[in-house]
Order: sequence, then C-alpha cells, then structure tokens
Amino acid sequence: MKNSNSSLGFLPTTFILVGIPGLETKHIWISIPFCLMYTIIFLGNGTILHVIRTDASLHQPMYLFLAMLALAEVGVSASTLPTVLGVFLFDTCEITFEACLLQMFFIHSFSIMESAVLLAMSVDRFVAIYSPLRYTTILTPPCIFGTGAIIGLKSVILMAPLPILLQRLPFCGHNALSHSYCLHPNLIHLPCGDISINNIYGLFIVTSTFGLDSLLIVVSYGLILHTVLGIARGEKRKKALNTCGSHICAVLAYYVPMIGLSMVHCFAHHASPLLQTMMANAYLFLPPVINPIVYSIKTKEIRHGIIRMLSEKRLRV
Repeated sequence: MKNSNSSLGFLPTTFILVGIPGLETKHIWISIPFCLMYTIIFLGNGTILHVIRTDASLHQPMYLFLAMLALAEVGVSASTLPTVLGVFLFDTCEITFEACLLQMFFIHSFSIMESAVLLAMSVDRFVAIYSPLRYTTILTPPCIFGTGAIIGLKSVILMAPLPILLQRLPFCGHNALSHSYCLHPNLIHLPCGDISINNIYGLFIVTSTFGLDSLLIVVSYGLILHTVLGIARGEKRKKALNTCGSHICAVLAYYVPMIGLSMVHCFAHHASPLLQTMMANAYLFLPPVINPIVYSIKTKEIRHGIIRMLSEKRLRV
C-alpha cells in the first residue's frame, strides 16, 4: 500500500480482480465463450468498418454513424480485453491502481460515445423519414464528422475528473473489485472517506449522457411514429418503419442491460455477486456482439457490401 495525503487511509497499490464468483476453478473453460465473444466483436465490427470505408455507396449519413458505433464498441471491448483474458486464461487477478483508473476512464468514455452515437442515429432516422428530400443537405459530411468530434470530445471531458476524484479518496485497505475490469460504480463503494462529491458528479454524468440520450431517443421515435402514421400508408409505412428496425435492436441491446446493472448497483446492495457479474458482462459484451450480427442481417446494403467483399477476396485467391 502507498500513503495518501489523507490521514484517513491509503491509496491501494493494486486492485484485486474477480472472474465469475464461485467458478474460480473453471476459469479456463469460461475463457472459451469470452474468447468467442471477442472474436465476434472484433471480426464483426471490423468487417462493418472495412465495408463502409471501402464501399463508396455506403458513404452516407446512416452508415457513417454506424461506423462510429462500431468504433465505440471496439473501444469498449479493447479496454476490457487485457484484464478479462488475464483473469480467465492466466489467473492474473491484480491490476495496478493507475491502470485500473485508466481502464475505467476508457470503458466509460467509449460507453458514453456509444450512447451519444445511438442518439445521433435516431435523429438521422427522423430526418430521413420526416424530410427525405433534404436528408443529404441537412446531414452533410462536415456535419456528421463534426458531430463525431463533439461526441468524442464531450466523452473525454466528462470522464476526465473521475480518476482525479477517486485519487483523493482513502481506501483503508479495501481493494477487492466485483468484476474482471474496473467500473466506476464498483470502485466508488471501496473508499472509506466521504464520497458525496464523487456520487454527485457520477450522477451528473449519468443523467446528462445516458439519461438525456435515452429520453431524446424516445422523443425521436415518437416523432418518427407520428410522421410515419401521418404521411404513409400500407407498404410505404412498413418500409419506413423497417429502416429503423436495426437501430431499435441496437438501442434495446445497449440500454436494457445498462439499466439492469444500474438497478443492481443502486438498490440491490446485498444481491448475489454472480448476478452483479453477469449483469456487468451483459452490459459490456451484449451490444458489440449483437449489433454487427443484426446490421449484417437486417441492413441490405451492409449485407451486400459484405458479400461483395468476400467475392472479391475469393476471386483474388
């Protein structure tokens, strides 16, 4: 342990990471589905990014936002990969204090980006349905890339104070985490000092990002539904709503596990550690695994782009 400036306790030199509670002896077998998930995440999202980058017909607002979503999901997964595979494959259950704060920063920064991109995609669908003739003039490339830059900058600025706020707290020897990665809701329960500032700022981040984003997504889809019911009939109405299907799946895959994990951390303090671990894994791994599959199946242009890419590679061979 190393001394803190506070007289109340210490800053830990390391944190202890946990795999699946109660299944420690089976970590090598549990590593198999995690390796499979990482393979799907990086291969699936990487394929979507490659197809969008190389296919000029996909350089449109909807697909550029999808590329941002894939980048954010790769970022979240890459942030967790070293410690998750370290715990399950090599039984490396320690992480330094500084590395833990850095991992927490990247996981939550990319998660905030993911939420903001989902909001941008819902606005994109509203503009496409409400004003299709002005779609490309409203969502121009500078507007899209500017939006991406603002999303990234906002995420970094919002998350930057959290590691600093955690460093000012005494931990009094408590350094065992509940997961195989570092999350702020888990870290904030370990200090023995006054965490009111951390709680207030953490709540501010949650409400100003995930809370506001989810509210605006609901509003966007309310406007989309109102527009579709007002201007379309029969097949046109069905076609307009089908363009939102993949995005709705992405929103549900992201927000349902996140809400569940938040409820467990806030209200179920005595819940089973296994429940907390499974909810956290669902929150981090479900969206980046599901979204590439959903978009590859439900989005015709992405599907055709992947088929063309595979065909070209086959011809080269």
